[in-house]
Amino acid sequence: MRSPLVATVLALVLAYPFAGQAQPSAQEILAASDAVRNPDHPFGVVTTLTEYRDGKQTDVSVLAVYSKEDTSSGQFRSLIRFESPARDANKLMLKTGNDLWFYDPANKASIRISPQQRLLGQAANGDVVTFNLAKDYQASLAGEEEILDGDRIARQSYKLKLDAVSPDVTYHHIEMWIDRANNRPLRARFYSESKRLLKTAYYRRYQEQLGAERPTETVIIDGLEPNWVTILGFSDWAKRDVPEAWLQRDYLPRFRPE
Repeated sequence: MRSPLVATVLALVLAYPFAGQAQPSAQEILAASDAVRNPDHPFGVVTTLTEYRDGKQTDVSVLAVYSKEDTSSGQFRSLIRFESPARDANKLMLKTGNDLWFYDPANKASIRISPQQRLLGQAANGDVVTFNLAKDYQASLAGEEEILDGDRIARQSYKLKLDAVSPDVTYHHIEMWIDRANNRPLRARFYSESKRLLKTAYYRRYQEQLGAERPTETVIIDGLEPNWVTILGFSDWAKRDVPEAWLQRDYLPRFRPE
């Protein structure tokens, strides 16, 4: 028969199983959320960008994204092929290292572009390439908060502040809320270098994709016009080979989708 003291200690252990463990660092939390968003192997995904103004659809674009992690940097390299609308079909973007290239088969020229440049609605070029935030940002823990996620469900979250460690990233400052229970990214606010709010994003509609529950939709809301919304939908996830040739700038004119 257990003594009252032993029973009390056992009850506390069961209630707080991680009480004796150190809290993960902000950088570890951020890296864990990256692993929720991104598979740990080469993959393909179809990204559909849909723009709304005042609740009415105004534009849509469909991209095929092929991504592969660079073993030396831990950051992803991505090739993006425009599928629609027809005027953009077969145009390409290539993200390798800190360089982002755009290729137009009409003039057979590739030019360097900015990740901050707007692609469609509130989505920038840098929003559609695969990226690990923990490789480009220094994270600090700003606290813990209960927030409403993209489905308006209350979640206990870590609030992180992210500061860019490279000038070539899409956003200089980010605030991010990550679910304490499972490291899922819930919400993020993106800021300019002068710390002006550019947009807010909600990560939602988690589904089993390539071995983990991942967000299959990101809702982006303009920082000044809340009725200007862009939705990024992710579908047709597939583990696949991404040849090294696809990730070379000089190969872009020869690229042919399989």
